[in-house]
Amino acid sequence: MMLEGRKALVTGASRGIGRAIAEKFAESGASVGINYHSSEKEAEQVLEKVRDHSEGILLKGDVSREKDCRKMLEKFIDEFGGLDILVNNAGIYKRKDLEETLIEDFDEIMSVNTRGAFMLCKFSLPYLKESSSGKIINMSSQLAFKGSDHGVSYVVSKAALLGLTRALALELGPEGITVNGIAPGTIETDIIGGYSEEKKKRRAESIPVKRLGEPEDIAYACLYLASDMGDYVNGEVIGVNGGSSIH
Repeated sequence: MMLEGRKALVTGASRGIGRAIAEKFAESGASVGINYHSSEKEAEQVLEKVRDHSEGILLKGDVSREKDCRKMLEKFIDEFGGLDILVNNAGIYKRKDLEETLIEDFDEIMSVNTRGAFMLCKFSLPYLKESSSGKIINMSSQLAFKGSDHGVSYVVSKAALLGLTRALALELGPEGITVNGIAPGTIETDIIGGYSEEKKKRRAESIPVKRLGEPEDIAYACLYLASDMGDYVNGEVIGVNGGSSIH
């Protein structure tokens, strides 16, 4: 029970990586706030899994909207009385190159992937300062390091999260709050849902460990950073990618 008694808010937790993190946190003893935007049925399924092990609450909201972020936190604090762990996992991806990308696409992706994380860090700060084990974990991507020829807005948003992580690690470390990131590689989530089995096989063969990642691979890294084992890790971005991007 590595997180027994801790209170964690996970954004984008209705499926994929966010779901795996929420469920792993609950199995480890944490009370979990499950944020979702529109996937209510899936979020309810996650809540059932969370409540098999611990306490949980659904937090509907669009992380790109200030009002929604404030309401989510208010509901979370009303329910659990404090906050120890914030996981900024919510994100969107559009497979478009520069010519195809509309200004509106860029603004939407930056608003969800970067602005939302910034707002939740800012609004969570008073509660994290009161915690004896305040942790912020931002979900970046290996593409923040490698780049991509078909997702310019996503790459920019995830690279910006690296800057946010490093700046806040320096600022909040003296407050007893660690800030770290995770940069997943190719993970079996909706992002690659359109890949053919042959394309998935080729991608797996290009990875040194010869397989695609599972959401649980990311959840375990997140659990390490959120627990006491990660207390002396601050300002780092852990690549969880099977060796496909080494930095």
